[in-house]
Amino acid sequence: MKIEQAPLPAAGTEDVPRQSARGDKALILHTQRLSTEDGPGIRTTVFFKGCPLSCSWCHNPESISARPQIHWMEVRCIGCGICVKACPHGCLVKKPEGIIRDRTACQACGKCAAECPAGAQEVLGKDTGLEELLAELLKDKVYYEKSGGGVTLSGGEPLMQPEFCVNLLRRLKESGVSTALDTCGLCSKSALEQALPYTDLVLFDLKDTDPVNHRRWTGQDNRRILDNLLYTRDFMAAHPGKSLWIRTPLIPDATASRDTIERIGHFIRDNLGSVVQRWELCAFNNLCRDKYRRLGMDWEYASTPLMSRQELSDCQEIARGCGPDPAKTFVTGAARVEN
Repeated sequence: MKIEQAPLPAAGTEDVPRQSARGDKALILHTQRLSTEDGPGIRTTVFFKGCPLSCSWCHNPESISARPQIHWMEVRCIGCGICVKACPHGCLVKKPEGIIRDRTACQACGKCAAECPAGAQEVLGKDTGLEELLAELLKDKVYYEKSGGGVTLSGGEPLMQPEFCVNLLRRLKESGVSTALDTCGLCSKSALEQALPYTDLVLFDLKDTDPVNHRRWTGQDNRRILDNLLYTRDFMAAHPGKSLWIRTPLIPDATASRDTIERIGHFIRDNLGSVVQRWELCAFNNLCRDKYRRLGMDWEYASTPLMSRQELSDCQEIARGCGPDPAKTFVTGAARVEN
């Protein structure tokens, strides 16, 4: 499986992905209103397109590429063939099993999606203006205020588009909206320096502290990530009222092991101390299988079942025995239904 990824800088330069410098537009996947999973209260989550990591278990494969993509929802297809005729690059062919796309030729121009009468072809990733997005987010301000919620920037990695991200966070704060930043941590320090003053809550992904394992599972070293996490810790400690949550995915045969959980727990306990308000272990989710198929991608976890309640409980007990205050450690997500 080849995952499209933002290009990395040449050797000898800063080991972070190339980032967009646009401040008035960003490539956005979608916004999710009435979200309750990306911070406290009722929130709207903005999903940015593009991520510097290529995690083998990624639950949002459509967010990895920093370019627009087309996916095909076969259940909607009525077999009319209009999209084949509409494609200016000749990359669509109608066959008995459905529409076949040559993704090496596809430019994601969106003409197939525009002409499809059934909505079976869809463009993922849209250039969105700051004022347009801000106006949409502020429509739910009353829900944020009543529930203690706000707006979360997620992805992908929001800080791959740092100028827009900072501008949006600043405008939200000026409008009286609480803000959260969900980050994998692989970004430039300057991006963090600019974003954190306008961020009330940081949801920081910590997948593994071991560099070899981290590169194996995500495609990238974790040195920059850990450095940025320690910088975030120091910023939070110097600015009371802000919050830091750590998120760790529980992936079967990868991170959901005693050794990995204890290693991460010890790092949190020894390096982050009382600054961390919550350690969230996120249960493996296999509901994204259709996303991979629609994008023409294979997924090594396609046949992996959800973890059982007992497995999740065991992971939680390990985490509570080695990390920060046990009362701050939680497992979230669905468990496998047992007969």
